[in-house]
Parts: sequence; C-alpha cells; structure tokens
Amino acid sequence: MQLTVGRIGKPHGIRGEVTVEVRTDEPEARFAPGSVLVTEPGAAAGRAAPPTPGAYRVPDRLTVVAARWHQSRLLVTFEGVHDRNVAEALRDTMLVVESVDIDSPTDPDEFHDHQLVGLVAVTPDGERLGEVRRVDHAPASDLLVLRRPDGRDAYIPFVRAIVPEVDLAGSRVVVDPPSGLLDL
Repeated sequence: MQLTVGRIGKPHGIRGEVTVEVRTDEPEARFAPGSVLVTEPGAAAGRAAPPTPGAYRVPDRLTVVAARWHQSRLLVTFEGVHDRNVAEALRDTMLVVESVDIDSPTDPDEFHDHQLVGLVAVTPDGERLGEVRRVDHAPASDLLVLRRPDGRDAYIPFVRAIVPEVDLAGSRVVVDPPSGLLDL
C-alpha cells in the first residue's frame, strides 16, 4: 500500500528548489538527503495542456538532495531538478512511500493511518458500527471516519475516552460513543 508523505508545491527561487506540503508525522526521516520517493502515477499528468516534445517528464522516483525549513515550509531539492522550469513541472506531484518501508510505532498507543483503515468498528457490546474508511487529522484531535452500515459517514474523535481499544490482530476497533455522536 502506498502512503502519501507530501505534495510538491510551487518552486522556490531559480535553482530548482520546491515547496512541499508535508503529509507525514516524520518529515525529517522521509525527506532526509538520499531518500528516494515514488511519484504518484499520473499526479502531474492531469494538466490541461498535453506535454510538448522535449518537455520535462516527471520521473517515477525522486531522490532528495537537500531539505530545509523556511518560514514554516519545507523546501526540498531533488536530484536532477536544477532550475525553476523543471521545478514548475513537478508542481502538484504527490510523493509516496510503500507502507512496508515504514517502521511500526514503538508506542503501543500510536498507529499509522494505514493500520486503522479497514478495521471494523464495534461497540463494547460487539454491535457493528461500521468500517474505518480514513483518518482525518483535525486541529483538536484525529478523527476516524466510519462508513456506517446505512452508507453515511460518522466522525469519531480518536481519543481514548471514545476509542478505548484498537485490536490490529483482530481487525477491529472498539468505539464507545457518547449519546448522539453517531446521529450527527
């Protein structure tokens, strides 16, 4: 399974450096010099104009040469990207890694999003509430987005008081929702 760790934004300067919208909790590890990131297939191919002959084609992989923080933005230099024109061609490219390449968290109460997606959500009594579709990272807390049996989505704050148990081996998550939470 591929996990998105960033999206390339606009060029920064004239020497090929780009801004990266970070989508990982470990940017220092993911964007360390020498790291190889896979580009999501077709990420930049959805542009309106077809590429002209001789135009820069986004490679399948990009190798990080350097990364630094500047005014709360990550700036990255990739191998082979030496000017603003090539950097502009990378805009909106998604950067992904394989989930097998990511170490499991050492804290037993910490999980990667891909570990939670697909788990069956049940009440403490065993009543099926739905399936975890995705994890949204909100300012107050992370939210488990459940697909309810009736097709609706339910947003569950991923806090111990409401989600007391995550059983990866059993492919389930126990949710003890306060009254009315699933009715929103």
